[in-house]
Amino acid sequence: MADPSVIALATELTGQTRLSDTDWKKVEVTAQALANSLRVKNNDTQTALGGTQLPTVLAAIVNDTLRGLRVPDVSHLSALYETLRVGANICVDHDKNRGQLLESGFLNALVTLLERYSGLIPPDKATDFLPLSVAHLKVVRTAIAVLLNASMGYEPVQTALNTAEAPVAILRLAGAIYPAGAWAKSPAPHIPTEEFDESWQLRCGFSSWAWRAIGELKDNAPTVFGPDILPQLVTPILSYIPPFQTPPPPFEQAIPLRRTLISADLEAFEESCSLLEALALDDEDVRLSLARGMAFPDEHGGVRCLTNILDFIDRGDYHPLWSDLPGDISQRERSFDFCKAALIKAVVEVAGEEKNVDVLWDDSNPEQPGGPLVAQMVHWINAHKDLKDRNRDDLLVCATLTLGNLLRHGAQSVTLIGPPINLATDLAALLRPQTDIKVKHGIIGLLKHLAYAAPARASLGEAGIVKRLADSKIFQPAADMAEMVQVNAIGVTKHLCSGNAKNCYDLTLPSDGRNAESTGLHQILTLVKRSDLTAVKSEGTRVFVNEQRKAAMTIISSPPVALALAQLVRRSKRYPILINEGSLQSANVVLDTITTPLPQEVQGGSAPGSARESEIGSPVTAPGRAVDTLAHLLKGQVANVPEEVRANACILLGQVGREGGVSAERMPELVKLKAELRPHLVSAAESDKESRLKTAAAGALQRWG
Repeated sequence: MADPSVIALATELTGQTRLSDTDWKKVEVTAQALANSLRVKNNDTQTALGGTQLPTVLAAIVNDTLRGLRVPDVSHLSALYETLRVGANICVDHDKNRGQLLESGFLNALVTLLERYSGLIPPDKATDFLPLSVAHLKVVRTAIAVLLNASMGYEPVQTALNTAEAPVAILRLAGAIYPAGAWAKSPAPHIPTEEFDESWQLRCGFSSWAWRAIGELKDNAPTVFGPDILPQLVTPILSYIPPFQTPPPPFEQAIPLRRTLISADLEAFEESCSLLEALALDDEDVRLSLARGMAFPDEHGGVRCLTNILDFIDRGDYHPLWSDLPGDISQRERSFDFCKAALIKAVVEVAGEEKNVDVLWDDSNPEQPGGPLVAQMVHWINAHKDLKDRNRDDLLVCATLTLGNLLRHGAQSVTLIGPPINLATDLAALLRPQTDIKVKHGIIGLLKHLAYAAPARASLGEAGIVKRLADSKIFQPAADMAEMVQVNAIGVTKHLCSGNAKNCYDLTLPSDGRNAESTGLHQILTLVKRSDLTAVKSEGTRVFVNEQRKAAMTIISSPPVALALAQLVRRSKRYPILINEGSLQSANVVLDTITTPLPQEVQGGSAPGSARESEIGSPVTAPGRAVDTLAHLLKGQVANVPEEVRANACILLGQVGREGGVSAERMPELVKLKAELRPHLVSAAESDKESRLKTAAAGALQRWG
């Protein structure tokens, strides 16, 4: 049951605030007694108080302290502080009272209170230390406590506070009341001696509660923050960029307060990195603002946010004063590494914003092609290409992914490959078996973007990229966990071998003293055969058509390669695009193979069928030859197959049936194939509707004669 003495105190407080001239001392004493009584949890008492005029009275007291003033007068602070304690205590784990405080206007009054305090922050010094007395600090910290208690797990309050943009006011105040690391700088912020310890305790307590409140609110409204809070988010990471100074007195000693402040710095750092990553991923305005700030510091009031982030990624390190803290230091180091990875993702996302390309890529200075960001990324790659310092994989990942996202035009690729940058040799040097797969992901992704530009392919080939890819073991089974990296590596190979004889030789011919299994072609072929990923099979098959040059033609026409292409067609009834790829390549290099019965092991254990035993075009589940699938396809009995695929099947059959297309001993089979398929080709060729299929069918018949 409800405690009558507590109800009596609430009634007394209500009566005191109805006077025309509030006695603030009486309000303070009564509110203090009521708040202390509520420290003993009694759900019935909480419920009873929520049903009285108390929530409305609390709102009135807060509003009275702000009437006609920028922030509450010092004479009202003690009464206001005790009033806020009452509000914090009646809504702990009590959804009904949370709703009552919201409806009474009390929570909105607290948002106004915090906004008034944030108005004290100079616009051009958003991250500077905000001088406040202990009495004021108690008020703002307790206001945060009320909002935190009222919002925890209660969506109506969360929604209302986000609508009022409370998280923005909270974050602005957190950055000024407790600028992370400010206590360790020389000179330290001035705080009166008599308030020194308590002030720092209140400030770091405010920071901790503020971040907890922001955590409760941000998931309910991810777009509540915008570019204007970026300086506050960047400030905490600066504490972790060397050199680390010896803190001024009294913090040069490992006193308990120093440990408290070190913990508060770490919490602000972790939360800031997490929020920066989320904003870069989700908010276009933030991505655009970060990019603009690289060239125009006034974007963030003189704070170079993106530059500071890059500086942290480059030089940020574990703080030496972590040794003060209890617990496992390795856990803090892992958390630090996660935070750095989050900021790398943010940078990569900023570079990936299409609207940022013209801002971040700057050709105005011939001595720095691409501009400062490009120069920074190139420097990281060049400085760490030898992999001597394995801890700098983070820079290589950031640099390669960022440059890959920036590349939008062939001229940019040429800039990176040509002098004075000459990036191709650096990238080739990084393609080693021991290179971490995350680094390979970035390098190969960048190479794929570079290889799109035809003028860049020769330089990439001269750097030995094709052979280095093969030697890096990216096509080996150990790398199968990174299938999309393998797909990109195949794509690089495909582009580099398009119209370039040297690169074709590098792909197909083994180096001196090495066997054929070491070649990139053999490795890709083996990967295509063992992979179940459609993209691998499709992209891998495309490589083979680019190898029709000089000595490479002999290898491409070899039984293993031809067999793989035939398998691709035969097995791909569920994936029409693979039939299409196999048809395109087979039409050029494996004409003879598609009419040959496949080996028993290729048919998954089914009995091998001869040409005379097989009925061409029979709608079997797994035809014994690639041509069986093509015939079945041409009859139109495969659903959801694009017209382009059927047209390519016609082109392939036209190649097979042309004069001299198969050897003399295979002619009986070819005659049978023509007899079976000619009606279907004629039907397609005589269609009333002009189409690619009609043209291809007519062309096949013309080749057959």
